[in-house]
Amino acid sequence: MVEKTWPIAEKLIFNTLDLTRKLHRQFVQEADMLKDSPQPELLDAITAKKRELLGQLEQFNQQCGQILATEKLPNNRDGFNQYFQRAEAEGLPITETVKNWSQIQSICAECKVLNEQNGASVDLLALHTKRSLDILKGKPLSSNTYGRDGITKSDPVSHTLTFYS
Repeated sequence: MVEKTWPIAEKLIFNTLDLTRKLHRQFVQEADMLKDSPQPELLDAITAKKRELLGQLEQFNQQCGQILATEKLPNNRDGFNQYFQRAEAEGLPITETVKNWSQIQSICAECKVLNEQNGASVDLLALHTKRSLDILKGKPLSSNTYGRDGITKSDPVSHTLTFYS
């Protein structure tokens, strides 16, 4: 059965390599933007593009799952490795596709790291923004009171530092 699904798998993996490269570029662009001067409009555009690419990658995952299911293999790395072994046993040319698959795995690992770093940067920027707003509102920099849910409670007393004319 591998000989029937192999051309589809080959094309899917080739196209997915391009998608993962595009996604990686979005993460790099986001990281650069967060380092320089965060611009909400640009961040929103990058986020929208990432969502679009992730949606396409999810379709790839579903399609690969169908291919692997026809071979009665699990939709995971081990399933792909077994699929490649079966294709090789059938004499199919797997070298280029296995190389592309390996690149996809590597790029996805890099994307995961970049996503975590970018998320930490966004969290830090949000914290700085909150602290700046608290200062402008005259709130103390640290709060030692917590609500029942474990989240810090806002100080009920504030003295706005901005003056309106």
